[in-house]
Amino acid sequence: MRAKYVLSEVMVGLWRNVTMTIAMIITMAVSLTMLGASLVMYHQVGEMKKTFLSNVQVSIFLDTTVTDDQTQALDSKIKSDSRISSDQFLNKDASWKQFQQQMQNDPALLQSITPDQVPQSFRLKLKNPDQVDQIAATYKGLPGVDEVIDQASVLNRVFKVLGALQGLALTLAIAQGLAALLLVANTIQVAAYSKRREVAVMKLVGASNWFIQSPFVLEAMFAGVIGALIAFGGLVAAKFFLIDGSLSALSALLGEVKWSTIDIMLPLLVLAGALVSGLTGWITLRFYIKK
Repeated sequence: MRAKYVLSEVMVGLWRNVTMTIAMIITMAVSLTMLGASLVMYHQVGEMKKTFLSNVQVSIFLDTTVTDDQTQALDSKIKSDSRISSDQFLNKDASWKQFQQQMQNDPALLQSITPDQVPQSFRLKLKNPDQVDQIAATYKGLPGVDEVIDQASVLNRVFKVLGALQGLALTLAIAQGLAALLLVANTIQVAAYSKRREVAVMKLVGASNWFIQSPFVLEAMFAGVIGALIAFGGLVAAKFFLIDGSLSALSALLGEVKWSTIDIMLPLLVLAGALVSGLTGWITLRFYIKK
C-alpha cells in the first residue's frame, strides 16, 4: 500500500511540474553527456599514451665528421647497455635513403642537400620508456655524438594539449553538473511547496520523514536516470556518426574508440545521474521539511 502511494505521488508530482521536470532532465542530460565524453577522452588519452610510449625510440645522430673508431665505441656501448632492448645503425647510404623517403614531397629541399650532409644515426628502442631521459643524458656529449632526440619529448607536447582539452571538458561537465544540482534542488522545493498542506498533515499523523521525502527523491532520481539514458544515446550517436564517421581520421591519433568503452558509460552515467539527483533531493528536503 505504501509503495503504491509513493509511486502514485511520484507520477502526480512529475506531471504537476512537467516543465521543471523536462528542464531538469535536459540539464542532467547535457552535464552527463559532457561527463561521459570527458571520461571516454580520458580513457583514450591513457590508451594512446601506453601505445606510443611502448614504441618510443631514441635517435642518436652522429657528427658528419665522426670517425670509425668513435662509431665503433658508441656501438659497443649501446650493445652493452641493459636498458636498451634493440638498436639499429643507419649508415650514410641508409640515412640518405630514409631522408629521401621522408622528404619526397619537397624536391627543392632534396636538391639542396647532399648525401654527405645527412648524419648517420643509431635508433634505440628501450625496455622501459620511462628511462628516455636517462638514455639521453648518458649519450649526449659523447665523442662523435651531435644530438640525441627522443620521440617522448614530442609526444609529451601532444599529451599536454590533449590533457588540456580533457580538463576543459571535465570542467564544463562539472559546471553543468552544478547547474543541474541547483535545478534539482529548486524543482524539489517547488514540488514540496505545492504539496505543503499534505506534507503538514502527514507530519501531524506521525509519518516518518523518509516516507514524506521518498516521492520527491524518486522524482529527482527518475529525472537523473532519464537524463543519463539521453546522455548515453548522445555518446552512441557521436560514436556512430562522428568518431566512426566524419571524424574517423582522428583514429590514427587517438586510437580506435571501442564500443566496449562506450557501453561501460551506460551504468556509470545511470548510477551518477540517479545517485547525484537522489542525494541532492534528499539533502534539500531535510532542510525544507524541518522548517
